[in-house]
Amino acid sequence: MSDDTINPLAPPLGLRWLYVDFNSYFASVEQQMNPRLRGKPVAVIPVETETTCAIAASYEAKAFGIKTGTPVWEARKLCPDLICVIGRHNHYVEFHERILDEIDRHIPVTKVCSIDEMACKLMKNEMSVERTTAIAKSIKGGLAQNIGEYVRCSIGVAPSKYLSKVATDMQKPDGLTILNPADIPGRLHALDLRDLPGIGPNMERRLNLAGIYDIPSLLKLQPKHLRAVWGSIWGEKMWYYLRGYDLPDEETERNSIGHSHVLSPEMRPPDKAYTIARRLTMKAAARLRRINYHAGAFSVSFRIENGPRLGLETKCDPSQDSFTFLHLLDVLWRELMREAKNKRIKKVNIVLHGLVADDDLHIQPDLFNQAQQANQNKQREKHEKISKAMDALNQKFGRNTVLLGMTAVQDSASTESKIAFTRIPDMEEFLE
Repeated sequence: MSDDTINPLAPPLGLRWLYVDFNSYFASVEQQMNPRLRGKPVAVIPVETETTCAIAASYEAKAFGIKTGTPVWEARKLCPDLICVIGRHNHYVEFHERILDEIDRHIPVTKVCSIDEMACKLMKNEMSVERTTAIAKSIKGGLAQNIGEYVRCSIGVAPSKYLSKVATDMQKPDGLTILNPADIPGRLHALDLRDLPGIGPNMERRLNLAGIYDIPSLLKLQPKHLRAVWGSIWGEKMWYYLRGYDLPDEETERNSIGHSHVLSPEMRPPDKAYTIARRLTMKAAARLRRINYHAGAFSVSFRIENGPRLGLETKCDPSQDSFTFLHLLDVLWRELMREAKNKRIKKVNIVLHGLVADDDLHIQPDLFNQAQQANQNKQREKHEKISKAMDALNQKFGRNTVLLGMTAVQDSASTESKIAFTRIPDMEEFLE
């Protein structure tokens, strides 16, 4: 799609998409796995500390006003009986893969949108209200029987993928909402601006400054006016989205790999934080090798406890071995520590940039130092072989079978993969 114009495929002619959105997914999986949590207010948290925030809340907890982002200390005031559990992201991915298999038994999954959201394009013989209702009920029944009755979902059906996602939020939990073309845009009028994907708190303020406080006033604007209000092509897209048009998804390129970790209080002294940074670096490098990429830049950043964020980046020859990136970490960490003055560290972030697929890799020869470059290439190949051998051992025998410069005990602060809104880890990542 061009940034200068939008060419919608076709006006809405019928029901084309079925969208599945799981309710309080992390907390629901925890309740399914642990009967003691069922029917109880549950918050899933990243680390065992009162200063962290909930990353998920069960519906029982939501009834007290607890939601994603609520600090634990505040959540306990709202609900003294709240049960906090540490997130187990490997189990969430395992359930996700089982869920995909189950949904595929009823209708093919066209696009996995996140760890707890999937979109399914309807065929011509599936576009009636009766047929989509039957498919939705079949999915819900299969999930209850084969995944667990506490892992529930809301399903939306609409002419476009965007509106089918909107429909999932119109009846929760365990809902089913069907938006026929004749219902659009009328049934959207009762929604709040923030109910629409793509409108967060900042955009809501921007719309309010333009005199837009509700859906009807949003719908009155023409595409070019919405684009001006948004300050980007997204405003024009919204005009089409809200009228049931399907627009092609934008293709994205992989350009970085990163891992971050919020440190528990006992891991915040600089020497212990450095251990976590090493582990995150090895993990990122292992993932780089598994997806067959090299990286040409490395960055490390951390947030000081009750202080600012500090970070540095450096370039390197395209590499994928752990030795190279651990060396770069050492260099940058020492420089950052001088600026941080040995203060406690709350969060560490490691990113590998400038990714190049192995098939496209080409290292420019140094015409004036060929002997030195030959030695560097030989050393790099040696380190890559060792790194890949370590990967194989860790995949076969367990996550901490082989580590560089640290013990498995030092890795006990839980640097396992986390699930982000835009990326679902492969199960292999939990062994890296």
